[in-house]
Amino acid sequence: MAFRSIKGTKDILPADSHRWQHVEAIVRDVFQTFNYKEIRTPIFEQTALFSRSIGELTDIVGKEMYTFEDRSGDSITLRPEGTASVIRAYIQNNLAEQLPLTKVYYIGPMFRQERPQAGRLRQFHQFGAEAIGSPAAEVDAEIIAMAIAVYRKLGIRQYALKINSVGCEKCRPVYKATLQELLRKIAPQLSPDSQRRIDQNPMRVLDSKDEEDQSLTVDMPLINEFLCTECSEHFKNVQRLLTSFEIDFTVDGRLVRGLDYYTKTAFELTSTALGSQDALAGGGRYDLLTQELEGKATPGVGFAAGIERLLMVLDKTGFTLPDGRHPLLFIAAADDSAREWALAETIRLRERGIAAETDLLRRSLKAQMREADRQEATFVLVAGARELEEGKAALKRMQDGTSELISLDTIASTLQRTSS
Repeated sequence: MAFRSIKGTKDILPADSHRWQHVEAIVRDVFQTFNYKEIRTPIFEQTALFSRSIGELTDIVGKEMYTFEDRSGDSITLRPEGTASVIRAYIQNNLAEQLPLTKVYYIGPMFRQERPQAGRLRQFHQFGAEAIGSPAAEVDAEIIAMAIAVYRKLGIRQYALKINSVGCEKCRPVYKATLQELLRKIAPQLSPDSQRRIDQNPMRVLDSKDEEDQSLTVDMPLINEFLCTECSEHFKNVQRLLTSFEIDFTVDGRLVRGLDYYTKTAFELTSTALGSQDALAGGGRYDLLTQELEGKATPGVGFAAGIERLLMVLDKTGFTLPDGRHPLLFIAAADDSAREWALAETIRLRERGIAAETDLLRRSLKAQMREADRQEATFVLVAGARELEEGKAALKRMQDGTSELISLDTIASTLQRTSS
């Protein structure tokens, strides 16, 4: 049987790769405008890094991580999310000593062995950003504004921003205990996932997508009723700043993030174009994470977003991504005597930054012209023994069929002049 890609993975073929490149270029441009610098971390880490940061009792650690033992007997995991790796790199490389506020972004693949669904494969791709070093609400607001700026620059307007505060280590325990007591009374009626979460992470029950769970918990108290003064003031400041940025938002008391390291601000961007799987991006503040990973206590805030989901939204909203890059010039050899010259000239043009192509399959001139048309080359130049002897050939513009007789010594300068 022929080899096939593993379930939950997908090839990004040449016909689609330019779409990814365009999105990634927009992401980089926006992040760099906000003065965030790129960080690239390994795609696998020690398993303990994720179990400590994400939480032993989360679905990600308990069910979804790709974990294996390497030849040294160490437990290794393919990264299921980006923040833990960034914080590990921040601590290991003493980035706090270089900048009081470290602002970084990443783009790359993540891995979770969950049921493949629309826009979420087992190898999926995310872009995200982290700002480490400040407890101020201004950083939360900037991160949210930057996430939105990516979608706006891509022309996406059908999105909604939901925000919440999930409290901190001072006020959250009281709320969790209150919520657990109430949830245990209705536990038999809840979905299996929610029953399990009562002891592990009761706040996630309120975020359940199960309609029966939602109905049963509709009157449950929300975390914002239990916030301490510090968390309450922080959340008010985030809302005030977003309003000053003219960013619309909804406070959703049921919004919680699925990872244990979040404190205070949590937010989510959703799209009306995606149906039930509507999440575009999500993030929040994680003031306890650096200390949890044995670094110095350092506040941080960040977000992550799925590229597959983003491309789905672009498709559904009718946004036309730029076509892939096409050759500016296709050099067709009229006979065998010109084939070597055609290839050598193509190489010379490429060295000058001109996208050029020629035939490498020794096809007929007619077939070469069809290939030039298929590749959507802007110009075609046909050369044979006569053209090489005379040092001149016709440069044809494919769109309108007009042509110009040019010297073979001036191909590059002619192309730069006519295409500028």
